[in-house]
Amino acid sequence: MAAVGVDVAESIATISFGSGGRLNALGQRDWEDLRCAVHGLASGPTLRAVVVRGRGGVFCAGSDISEWDGTSGADVGRTFDVLESALQALEDLPVPTLAVVEGVAAGGGCQLALACDLQLLTPTARMGMPVARLGLLVPATFAARLALRVGPSRAKDLLYTGRMLTAREAWDMGLVTTLAPDDDADAALAAVLDPWKGVSSASLKASKAAVDEGLRLLTEAGRRAPKGPAVDPVEFRDRVTGFLHRRTGAGPPAPPP
Repeated sequence: MAAVGVDVAESIATISFGSGGRLNALGQRDWEDLRCAVHGLASGPTLRAVVVRGRGGVFCAGSDISEWDGTSGADVGRTFDVLESALQALEDLPVPTLAVVEGVAAGGGCQLALACDLQLLTPTARMGMPVARLGLLVPATFAARLALRVGPSRAKDLLYTGRMLTAREAWDMGLVTTLAPDDDADAALAAVLDPWKGVSSASLKASKAAVDEGLRLLTEAGRRAPKGPAVDPVEFRDRVTGFLHRRTGAGPPAPPP
């Protein structure tokens, strides 16, 4: 099965990724495949909406940290660049987008959910940005996506602590738009999408464009911000090595960024 797949039914495209293993952590090539899949949808004239979801009952634990074992900060920076290009492609789609978050959405996975217009969380889902735990230095675009949802102070709190939010906490904080009543993600998704089918496709696109235009100054400022290093050179290698060692030992791992 391909890491990233696209299915279209009733003018709604579903982008699915991962296999459920390793919490759907995505490698650099996977992020590039995701970008290509999104670009392939951008020209579809009959498209009404795009749904983004992970396979195997889990969303995405971010980037595959095993690719960073023994690498330099420059390698991490390149992963960030590819990841960001995929997120920007998603944000630039002219139609509404919806992330279905089951399981974990951490780090790059959290950013992937926030790059969508709306987010649907199941009650057992968790979201957060645990990048500080690995000595990663958050890009301005990552911080802007958080701040647009929850405000600057709460965004700083989430980045400072790296804590993972429960679905209820994410909902209460305003980080996400819909909390499913139970773990039946498909039924909750149908309930969200059904009203969209009865409105004008042109109106859907115009509504998205109108809101996005008002936010464009902030998002473009984040994209123009000077790029600093991607990692803390003193702590990064030890923290990544420690994380990978814990993952191969006993007990469940903390989700990677």
